[in-house]
Amino acid sequence: MAENTMTVIGSNSKGTRQFRSKEDRRRIVEETLKPGASVALVARTHGVNANQVFKWRAQYRNGRLDMDSPSTLVPVKVSDAIQPLRVPSRRKSKAKTSGIIDIDLGHARIRIEGTVDPECVRAALEGLAR
Repeated sequence: MAENTMTVIGSNSKGTRQFRSKEDRRRIVEETLKPGASVALVARTHGVNANQVFKWRAQYRNGRLDMDSPSTLVPVKVSDAIQPLRVPSRRKSKAKTSGIIDIDLGHARIRIEGTVDPECVRAALEGLAR
């Protein structure tokens, strides 16, 4: 279990104001999500106001308490469906390798046809993963 990291950032006549790391806030919220857990009891155990824990829970649901990671994995579905190739035109041209890439991100779907620039695909996926 991670060491409790708390920093005092100010004080007043009522006591001290404490800052909790994103990891600590996430851990406290996850305790409240366990079956049978009481937000008030978990908050009291950690010396936090229950209203603050409810705000952290909203942040958690919105993904604002996610831990920063160096890379993000995106689910990929491999399909066996083969699309028929176009009939070649009468003009002679360089043979191009073409294919189809379908990517379903849940909130967005990408379909790329033809020759693909890998850098363009990477940029598109990074933009949608945010």
